[in-house]
Amino acid sequence: MSEPKIRETVREKYAEAAKRSQSGVSSCCGAAAASDCCDPITSNLYDASQAGQIPEEALKASLGCGNPTALAKLNPGETVLDLGSGGGIDVLLSARRVGPTGKAYGLDMTDEMLALANENKRKAGAENVEFLRGEIEHIPLPDNSVDVVISNCVINLSPDKAQVLREAFRVLKPGGRFAVSDVVTRGEIRQEIRKNVLLWVGCVAGALDEADYRGKLAAAGFQDIDIEPTRIYRAEDAREFLSAEGIDADAIAPEVEGKFLSAFVRATKPAGKGCCGPTCCN
Repeated sequence: MSEPKIRETVREKYAEAAKRSQSGVSSCCGAAAASDCCDPITSNLYDASQAGQIPEEALKASLGCGNPTALAKLNPGETVLDLGSGGGIDVLLSARRVGPTGKAYGLDMTDEMLALANENKRKAGAENVEFLRGEIEHIPLPDNSVDVVISNCVINLSPDKAQVLREAFRVLKPGGRFAVSDVVTRGEIRQEIRKNVLLWVGCVAGALDEADYRGKLAAAGFQDIDIEPTRIYRAEDAREFLSAEGIDADAIAPEVEGKFLSAFVRATKPAGKGCCGPTCCN
């Protein structure tokens, strides 16, 4: 599939999710109703105290695979950028943690999600939040402008992940942190298996092997790279989805066992003054 086609497919899927959320239905990576939300990737990511801090529509629009706001260290007064911010759940939670002296940006390419996010911002009364329209491969912020880059199961959807990581590196201040939740793969996976499983409603589409992820982060200039598994998906996790897609789940699901996982990916931009690329800090 070409890069424009991948991007358009993702845009359509997230526009659909925004509309479902506004109609009172959970997104849940394609679930038709909130009661259908049993996907092991997207379910039960936010505890009750976090859910109580944000509008219900933001939670229903979540298509994440983790909870970067719970795992990332955020300090009062910092500036945070969420790549692929969707309905705004992680932006709003981050805004509370950085406080009134801090700032939380959300970046999304889907008009429907941006409209939903701005409505959620209004409902939450969040004055230190700004949602930007754009692609995560081309972040509309200046160099060295944010303290922390977060993201929730979005970078794996990009057709040019290396460019996303270079852009994240560019906008981070020296010493800034990259702290995202994403889906990664582990070990050898036959191409036809990968192709079918990556149909899993975009939640695992385009997932990188964890070694490849490390390599791309290092090539972008990051250091202190760490990938911490948060959920490892078993064969049964994919079986229901594969069957619904008309795929022979019995033939494919056993080969999925333990090879697809959600992970918290951490890295740091070197603290060298004015560092803006993978070589300038050497």
